[in-house]
Amino acid sequence: MNNAFAQYPARRMRRMRADDFSRRLMAEHQLTVNDLIYPVFVLEGENQRQSIDSMPGVERKSIDLLLEEARELVDLGIPAIAIFPVTPGDKKSLMAEEAYNPDGLAQRTVRALKANFPELGVITDVALDPFTTHGQDGIIDDDGYVLNEVTKDILVKQALSHAEAGADVVAPSDMMDGRIGAIREVLEEKGFVNTRILAYSAKYASNYYGPFRDAVGSAGNIKGGNKHSYQMDPANSDEALHEIAQDIYEGADMVMVKPGMPYLDIVRRVKDNFKVPTYAYQVSGEYAMHMAAIQNGWLAEKPCVMEGLLAFKRAGADGILTYFAKQVARWIKEDNAS
Repeated sequence: MNNAFAQYPARRMRRMRADDFSRRLMAEHQLTVNDLIYPVFVLEGENQRQSIDSMPGVERKSIDLLLEEARELVDLGIPAIAIFPVTPGDKKSLMAEEAYNPDGLAQRTVRALKANFPELGVITDVALDPFTTHGQDGIIDDDGYVLNEVTKDILVKQALSHAEAGADVVAPSDMMDGRIGAIREVLEEKGFVNTRILAYSAKYASNYYGPFRDAVGSAGNIKGGNKHSYQMDPANSDEALHEIAQDIYEGADMVMVKPGMPYLDIVRRVKDNFKVPTYAYQVSGEYAMHMAAIQNGWLAEKPCVMEGLLAFKRAGADGILTYFAKQVARWIKEDNAS
C-alpha cells in the first residue's frame, strides 16, 4: 500500500463510477451552451426558406427569418452565430467583386443581426468560394492555380467590409499565405482594433465538405475540382502546427481546426503547443452522417450528438461550430431545469 497508486482490490476503478453523484463529481470535461457556435446559411429575398437535402433539419433562410431564429438563439444563451451567404449565380464573377460589396448579402445580414441582437456575437466567413464562378477560394490563373497575392488583397477588402458592417469576428477560411497579417494591419489602420480574427489555420482538403458546398451553392461551380494546392493534406499533422504558429504571429486571436472529429488529434496538439483559444468545426459531412444514422434508427440522437461534442471538449476545443448547436442548447436547458 506504499505505492502512490494502490492495486486491486484496494483500488477499484469502478467504485467512482457506481453512482451518478460520484460520476458527476469526477467528470473531467463538460459541454455547456458557452461552447456552441451556430452556423447559418443566408438567402436573398424575404420570407424565404429552402431545405438542404444533404443536411436534414438545416435550412437556408432570408434575413427576416434568420432574425426570428436569432431571437431563439439569444434566449437559449448561444454566444455566437457564424453566417454563410448563398450568392446568386448572376453575382458570381472571376474576381469575386461581390465579396466586398458593402450592400452584399453577408454585410446586410451582419447589420441586421447587430441592430436587433447586439449581444449575439456575429462571425463572418472571409473566403471567395461563394463569389467565384469556378468555386475556388481565390482568383485563378489560366491553369486554374489559385493566386495568393491577388486573392489576399481581395480578402482584405472583404474582411474590412464585414468589420464596417459590424461583424464581431472575421474568420478567414481560405488558407492563403499571409492573409491574417494583411487583414490585421488594415483593421488596425481603420480603427477596428477590437474586431477579432478567427483564423481557419488548419483547414484540411477534406471530403467531408460536400453538403456545405451544396448549401452555399458552390458545388456546381467547382465541378469536381479540388483545393489541394491551398488546403492541407489530411496526411499531415506537423504542418498544422506551422500554420497555427504563423497565424498567431500575424495577429489571429483564435484558431480553427476543420473538419472536427476526424482531426481531434490536431486539436489536441494545437491546444497543448500554443494554449490559445482553439476552435473546431463539426462540418456538414459529420452532421450528415449523424443525421443519416439517427433517421435510420441506427443511433440514438441525443446521447450520440452529446458524446460527439464532448469529444471535442476532451480534445481541447474551447468552442465548437456545429449545426446541432440549437438542439444541444435546448437539451442543456431542459437538463438544467429538471
